Amino acid sequence: MFELRGAGFAIADRPLLAATDLTLEGGRVHGLIGHNGSGKSTLLKLLARQQPASRGELHFAGRPLASWGQREFARRVAYLPQQLPATENLLGRELVAMGRYPWRGLLGRHTREDAAAIERAIAATHTEAFADRLVDTLSGGERQRVWLAMLLAQGSDFLLLDEPLAALDIAHQVEVLALIRELSQTLGLGVVIVLHDVNMAARYCDHLVALHGGRVLTRGTPAELMDEVTLEAIYGIPMRVMAHPASQHPVALVHA
Repeated sequence: MFELRGAGFAIADRPLLAATDLTLEGGRVHGLIGHNGSGKSTLLKLLARQQPASRGELHFAGRPLASWGQREFARRVAYLPQQLPATENLLGRELVAMGRYPWRGLLGRHTREDAAAIERAIAATHTEAFADRLVDTLSGGERQRVWLAMLLAQGSDFLLLDEPLAALDIAHQVEVLALIRELSQTLGLGVVIVLHDVNMAARYCDHLVALHGGRVLTRGTPAELMDEVTLEAIYGIPMRVMAHPASQHPVALVHA
């Protein structure tokens, strides 16, 4: 579980994230939603220790975030940034195997335990067909699934995902989000994911945190946040909410 107690971040006295109190529990998919520049990625980077908080405290599993060693933290929390590292000449299986770095280091030899973790991750993400293909030859959705396999091979309890759908078409967005939700439910993973599409967030997340202007505006279940007044406060435009005719999930439409 992550806990933020008055945590915030500023650059040259310009706040990007105001003092925030927030709890993010394990075993659930938490969606961070809001307009561009609302503070979603800043919040995720604080959780991932990619940048230190300017104020307040952050805790993970009951310990201050700063007290965790780098590899110790990576064994519990896996982070996928917006800008992914180059994968030139890497096969899918080789990329997945990089998830074992927190356990073996760069030069450590893989054990049977590592090999088993890699194969479990490939099976869980249904990426067997991509294991022996160059990652750069895969489609966007296929690549994201291999990256997810790498995070699973890391053996972490929490996944932090910064806009993993940004370059995907609608079919691959659904595929990747459905996989993330499946992994959370079957493996008990906590997931914090930055999303732009509020309807995708409402469909696949258990809990939503809405940010606006660098502040947490509200939080709750999708049913609680998919309200016309709340959505207008989050995005600054009138929106209508209706039930999807098939699934009955709430769907938001821009009210022209």
